[in-house]
Amino acid sequence: MFRDRNNKELTLSETIQRGINRIYNVFLDIELYLLYLLGHVPSHIIRKIGYQLAGMKIKGTIHMWARFYNPSNILIGEDTIVGDHAFLDGRKEIKIGNHVDIASEVMIYNSEHDLESEDFTAREEPVEIGDYVFIGPRVIIMPGVKIGKGAVVAGGAVVTKSVPDYAIVGGVPAKVIGERKNKNPKYRLGRARLFQ
Repeated sequence: MFRDRNNKELTLSETIQRGINRIYNVFLDIELYLLYLLGHVPSHIIRKIGYQLAGMKIKGTIHMWARFYNPSNILIGEDTIVGDHAFLDGRKEIKIGNHVDIASEVMIYNSEHDLESEDFTAREEPVEIGDYVFIGPRVIIMPGVKIGKGAVVAGGAVVTKSVPDYAIVGGVPAKVIGERKNKNPKYRLGRARLFQ
């Protein structure tokens, strides 16, 4: 009889499934390491091609040193710029709209441990970011959050709940602190910095 790390008995089929999952995760770890190395290449075009080969659906730009889990669940819209040192989880879908400006060191999570679960399993929920959103530096976005069109998230905020269209939020946890006046944005972000 087989047992897991919590000493729970496993059937043969559960043991085989766990073995397959372990092999899959080894290959995923290798892919993530290669993407980590790719993130150091100072060329937007080369990085974008590499990310697309890994399954990411990307029309925008990701600056250097980004990190990912499961890039095939990440969709980044047109004219969107993701700043340097960003972390995009990807264990569940992350959908980022068009003309979104994401600053440096932003972390977007869509998986977290279920604190009430007997075996501390993961709870996964998609994250969606609407068009024309601005996310300030060092923001943390938690699983299941939807950020509405034109919203602004102030630097350092921890977003645990969905944000309405055109709202300005800040703080830990993030709360509405204002409202964006321009309700019909049409701007383009322009080109990304050359060696970032």
